[in-house]
Amino acid sequence: MPDGPDDISAFDFSSLTRGHITYVPVVPGRMEFALEVRRRILEDRPAVVAIELPGWLRQPYIDAIARLPRLTVIVYPEDPESDRAIYVVVEPADPFIEALRTAREIGAEALFTEPDSIDRPHLQEAYPDSHALRSVPYQAYIDAYRVHPRPRNDEIESHAAAMAWRLQGSDPEKPVLAVVSLNMLDAVLDAMELPQERPARRKSPQEAELVHPHPDCLAQITSEMPYLQERYERFRLQGDAANFLDRRRIQFDLLREAEKDYEAQTGDRLAHWHRRALARYSRNLAHLDQQLVASLYDLTTAARAVVDDNYAWELWRLAGAWPWQQESAEIPTTRISAEEMWINTRRMKLRRRLPRMKRRLMPRGLKPRPKEKTPGEWASQIDGSAICSYPPEDLVIEEFGRLVKQKAKSLVSEELTRVEPFTTSMLDGVDMRETIRNWFEGKIYVRRHERLSGNAGAVVIIFDQDDDDRYDFLTTWLGEHQNESDMAFYSTQPFSHMVGPGIGRAEYGGLMLTLPPRRMYDVWKDPDYDFAESHSERLLLAALDYSLERHVVYVAAKPPRTIFKSVAAHLGRNILYVPTGQLSPSKLKRIRVVHVLDSFARRQTARDYLW
Repeated sequence: MPDGPDDISAFDFSSLTRGHITYVPVVPGRMEFALEVRRRILEDRPAVVAIELPGWLRQPYIDAIARLPRLTVIVYPEDPESDRAIYVVVEPADPFIEALRTAREIGAEALFTEPDSIDRPHLQEAYPDSHALRSVPYQAYIDAYRVHPRPRNDEIESHAAAMAWRLQGSDPEKPVLAVVSLNMLDAVLDAMELPQERPARRKSPQEAELVHPHPDCLAQITSEMPYLQERYERFRLQGDAANFLDRRRIQFDLLREAEKDYEAQTGDRLAHWHRRALARYSRNLAHLDQQLVASLYDLTTAARAVVDDNYAWELWRLAGAWPWQQESAEIPTTRISAEEMWINTRRMKLRRRLPRMKRRLMPRGLKPRPKEKTPGEWASQIDGSAICSYPPEDLVIEEFGRLVKQKAKSLVSEELTRVEPFTTSMLDGVDMRETIRNWFEGKIYVRRHERLSGNAGAVVIIFDQDDDDRYDFLTTWLGEHQNESDMAFYSTQPFSHMVGPGIGRAEYGGLMLTLPPRRMYDVWKDPDYDFAESHSERLLLAALDYSLERHVVYVAAKPPRTIFKSVAAHLGRNILYVPTGQLSPSKLKRIRVVHVLDSFARRQTARDYLW
């Protein structure tokens, strides 16, 4: 303190300790500030911890904290006669919740500083990214924010005065650590310079209610994604090093786990360029919001744009997982969105008590996935009497088969094209590229197109040669009408991955299509193909056998063995080889998934479960 009333030069106005009160300004809902609050309380061991929370909600907060690590939502009406409500999520990584939890751990008195008479002003603030605390000191972050004071109004001044009255009433003999929002800090400090009057009490106090949020809605209502808060909670339980809570490392772990689940669900793998594009895309989205690290919304948007909806969904599902949250509890359980909820058969429109820095939640169009009520429910509904395909997928496969035939003929035609100097005939036209390339010769070059005789019949598409015997589901099924091919394929076991009642999801290893339909015997039991060394070779032999046209298209990463040219010639057939690199990866990826239904009746409900 200065030596006298006129000696103000000795006073440090940037200091956050004023008398017996030490102020710890925080950004609400941010993990890095929760970590700082816990560190300061454990180091200073204050007798009193003042927390910027409303005093009339003291008991609901204490009850909700007692339920942690299970998450709780406090809901109270905006006014007694309105259908609008205010909700507060009691989450571990919030600095105010952490202050209350840690205060109770060390036996400190908890002082709720917000007044009962008025709600907190809704200040729309753009804080610097809290991840900056990983590289700059806490005090430097606070000082940088305070350099440019925010404008105030009467509502802010009244709220700050009411908080100052609570702090001025604390015991001057006891050290107090006051946790306040950064955007209210200077208003509270100024109000503390003058004696404040007691604020008015609420005329009609509302009844607050505790509800148990359903696990599926946590990603939409929490300030920090549950995946990150799980790390924070485990840090509190296990006392791991703070490096464990690096936001970028946690996001990297989330992307890596989502990639594993995505591969298990779809069979597709992310390439190195996917990861590089994800990093660049999400970084750019974060920079647009003037943040250092991408949010969950940014990560999900990037995953959807760079990979597909399935990867984005796995990312969103993992980010919203909270291992301690069950679907039922001792208090009412409800599904809550960021805008509304149903509780006790009443629909209530919601407003968050402290508005988020970023209101965007789940990206639009990300289709939720149905879940089993109990493990094994869908598998238990398998009839076992028959299997069939899903017609929309059949149409996609047939269209791709026609595209592959056209592509094969185009590639072979290009190989048969000859370029030669013009002599007596223009043949099929002037080749401008070759003419310009050899301009110094003074000659004109023309093209000769050799047409491919005959049409393409059967089509074989090999996604994986199956060297490790991964694909053990071998099936032949017949076309249901004249425009649908007979098909033989090998895939993963569909009913080991249930996506709906009696609906299994599998990944093709390879398939063969041939028209007209209803001619094909079971390819996998036909002894004529027993000399084939792999599933892909058996499909090629069947295609050569059943094709009514001269040409058989074979799509694979590598061409068939030389002996198959002799087999094809013996049967009067010709193999048109198309490398998979010549086709669109996105189209190949789209057709590689197959859904197997255990009866024709499943087709009526399959669209609700397929993704």
